[in-house]
Amino acid sequence: MTSGRAAIAGMIVLLSPGAAAAQGAADAYPAKPVRVVVGLAPGGGTDIQARLFAQKLSESFNRPFVVENRPGAGGTLAYAQVAKSPPDGHTLMGVTSGYTITPAVYARLPYDPIKDFAPVSLVSQAPFLLVVHPSLPVKSVKDLLALARKKPGGLDCGSAGRGSSTHMAFELFKTLSAVTITHIPYKGTAPALVDAMAGQVHMLFGNVLSTVAHVKSGKLRALAVTTARRSAALPDLPTIAESGVPGYENSTWHGWLAPAGTPPAILQRLNAELVKSANAPDVAARLAPDGGEAVGSTPEAFAQHIASEIARWRKVVKEAGVRIE
Repeated sequence: MTSGRAAIAGMIVLLSPGAAAAQGAADAYPAKPVRVVVGLAPGGGTDIQARLFAQKLSESFNRPFVVENRPGAGGTLAYAQVAKSPPDGHTLMGVTSGYTITPAVYARLPYDPIKDFAPVSLVSQAPFLLVVHPSLPVKSVKDLLALARKKPGGLDCGSAGRGSSTHMAFELFKTLSAVTITHIPYKGTAPALVDAMAGQVHMLFGNVLSTVAHVKSGKLRALAVTTARRSAALPDLPTIAESGVPGYENSTWHGWLAPAGTPPAILQRLNAELVKSANAPDVAARLAPDGGEAVGSTPEAFAQHIASEIARWRKVVKEAGVRIE
């Protein structure tokens, strides 16, 4: 009897006007071109990945998914704009690991990173590379740590800027290894790389896309990858954790969000197509040279990932004393 009542109740819900309307909206989605907002400049890893998956969604839904770059203030301007957009699935957002760093480094934000957004899917992740100038007399992370301890403050590390994901990769390294290395912030990855190759800074953490060509040319020396396990794209490179810094694990990742209140049926359709895209052979082939690996998570798993990353970076930022007013 109980199961029968439950079945009848379920039918009532399914047949209710609200449920029927929601399902109808999902079936008709998208009714117009979809904006995919990226809070970073064109040409970077986040932009490239957003365009890759936007193209796959355009093909799946037979409607344009158009990437719109809105750089500024560490991506927070774009996040605030999307948070206020109509929750109808026609405005989405491509984010990277920096999304979970901004709540820790910015004293005030015009949005709530948890409450104002609905996770759709974590689509991919990739390691950073720890690289040094070839003139530095180190061939491994253990060598680097020994040199840093021999000369406290004598080494420096470039980054894409205060509060950037590459800066946080460095701060996590410094905290877990208990070494004193000076941080040198730049206005982006490109100038930091230029100075690293010129020997103006001793080391930096960079994504595979921007650094691996310089490693292959001999202008930089790669010591390790930042992920918990070795990268399939660079299997000979050890992880930082196995090289003398137990517990170190960090990656650059990419995911999709929608404004909070977006109908669950639309989120489910988007998630299904993003997961399918992530598992497509051509996407895997495109991600592989950059060290990327497809994920294609559920919305729930992505929500948990975001929450845990925000908590982790708040702890690192507090220990490092990094704050942007």
